[in-house]
Amino acid sequence: MEVIKINDFNHHTLSESNIIRRILSGEKELFEILLRRNNQKLYRVIRGYLTDAAEIEDIMQNTHLKAYEKLYQFKHNASYSTWLIRIGINEALARLKTKSKLYHLNTPQQLNSNSILEQPDTTQLNPESRIIRQETQQLLENAIDKLDSKYKTVYILKEVEGMTIKDIAICLDISTANTKVRLHRAKHMLKDKLFEVTTNVDIFQFGFSKCDQLTAQTMAIILKN
Repeated sequence: MEVIKINDFNHHTLSESNIIRRILSGEKELFEILLRRNNQKLYRVIRGYLTDAAEIEDIMQNTHLKAYEKLYQFKHNASYSTWLIRIGINEALARLKTKSKLYHLNTPQQLNSNSILEQPDTTQLNPESRIIRQETQQLLENAIDKLDSKYKTVYILKEVEGMTIKDIAICLDISTANTKVRLHRAKHMLKDKLFEVTTNVDIFQFGFSKCDQLTAQTMAIILKN
C-alpha cells in the first residue's frame, strides 16, 4: 500500500474517491486532506448564515467531525464538498434554531469592529493599490452581508466559489430553477458599482493560520479515538 506522509497532505493529485476509500479502510489520518481542501469553501458557506468568528469555527469543526463519522454513508454520485456543505448548512440552521431567533446581519460598523476576515497578502502591492483593494473588498463584503442568508449563500457558492447551479441546488435542497431565481435576485439587490468585483475570490477569507488551527483541532479529536 502506498504510504502518504504528513507533508504530502496537500498533494492535489490524490483522487477524492481514493482518499475516502483509504480513510474508511483505517487510514483516518488522511482525513486531513479533505479538511484542508474544503475549509475555505465551508467557511464561506457558514459565514453566509453567521458572523461570529468563534461560532463559525465551532460549526465548521462539528461539520467536519459529523462528516467523518458518517463518511461511510457518502455516495460518490456527487462531490465530497457538495455533501460536506449540505451538512454544514444543516448545522448552521440547527444552531440558529437552537438560539431561537432569526439570523440578524451585523451593520458594517459592527463587522469592522469585530472583523473575522483574514486579509489576503497584499505585500506586493504599493500602498495606494493595497488600500484600494482592501476598501473594495470591504465594500463588497458589506453589500453581501446585507443580503438575506438564502440569497447570500447562493451568491457566494456561485460567484465566489464557482460551483454549478446543479451542485448548489443539491447543497440547498432546492430546485435548479429556484437556485437561478435566488442568484438573479441576489445580483439585483447588490449595487451596480459592485458588479465589477463579483469575481474577487479574496472575500470572506479563511486564512492559512485559521485553517491550520481548525485542522489541527479536528484531527486531534479524530486521531484520539
